[in-house]
Amino acid sequence: FGTGEGVQFIDLDVFAIGEHHNPPFVSSSPTTTLAWIAARTERIILSTATTLITTNDPVKIAEDFAMLQHVSGGRVDLMLGRGNTGPVYPWFGKDIRAGLELAVENVGLLHRLWDEDVVDWQGRHRTPLQGFTAAPRPLDGVAPFVWHGSIRSPEIAELAAIHGDGFFANNIFWPKEHTERLIELYRQRFAHYGHGTPEQAIVGLGGQVF
Repeated sequence: FGTGEGVQFIDLDVFAIGEHHNPPFVSSSPTTTLAWIAARTERIILSTATTLITTNDPVKIAEDFAMLQHVSGGRVDLMLGRGNTGPVYPWFGKDIRAGLELAVENVGLLHRLWDEDVVDWQGRHRTPLQGFTAAPRPLDGVAPFVWHGSIRSPEIAELAAIHGDGFFANNIFWPKEHTERLIELYRQRFAHYGHGTPEQAIVGLGGQVF
């Protein structure tokens, strides 16, 4: 652990796998892959980078990741994203023009499915739920920690802040000033919604090179 300017840094071993449905990328089924890895490891934290909250059913996400919690002994995070491949939307019967609406609606339902034992819900983009219980329930009553991955969208920073989730800024190809604005927005809104001080907001940064 280390601290600087009131911000705490935590050093953890995390392995995250993306969700892709177009070759040559892997994996098309992150939960299956992570369960295989969980069976062969003891301490590493397993995550996604990212799970597509727009094209996956939040009921399926809630149940898959709760199950992954159980088989891994709780070593699970979940990173949500809208995806960066336009064709994936029609592949799963969704409209890319509704991407932000889908993200907002599905994240809200996902949290309710983990937080409430019995859910009555109605939205715009899936059939209603009446008296529904997601199974299994989260391990020890504690849902997986949720990150929201974003490259450019302030709406996603706001969504992470609303729910008190983590915000992961993938700052590849973007100037640092853009990333700084996104993170500052998230920190301010995290505090606005009563989850803690701006310094307590949970921020991740990522990029990639080849």
